[in-house]
Amino acid sequence: MVGDRLAREGLSDRLRRGNLLAADCPSREVLKHVTSRWGVLVLIVLEGGTQRFSGLRRAIGGVSERMLAQTLQWLEADGLVLRVARDVVPPHVEYSLTPLGSEAATRVRGLADWIETSLPRILDAAPERR
Repeated sequence: MVGDRLAREGLSDRLRRGNLLAADCPSREVLKHVTSRWGVLVLIVLEGGTQRFSGLRRAIGGVSERMLAQTLQWLEADGLVLRVARDVVPPHVEYSLTPLGSEAATRVRGLADWIETSLPRILDAAPERR
């Protein structure tokens, strides 16, 4: 089925779209950033509005300062998060979603919601996880 679709697409369509199944496709890096544990949680928190670093850290239980900073850098480099440094005393930085980031957040929110509502069934299916 995937092969049929790829056969119908032209080369420029495939290059523009990306191919997650190809080992060297740059879309894999974006996938890694967006679907990492911290990437998903950052997107979900920022879906609620602009946050400062400390607010994100409080909202996301268990994330280290280093991991949060790295995740924000990845998502910013991917064009999903906007970082704005305010020139005030003391200086502070605000993070928000770009339009692309809002699209990504909507999609990972669907997956996160499914996981949360399906957790009892998941735990029943995998007794060693209890």
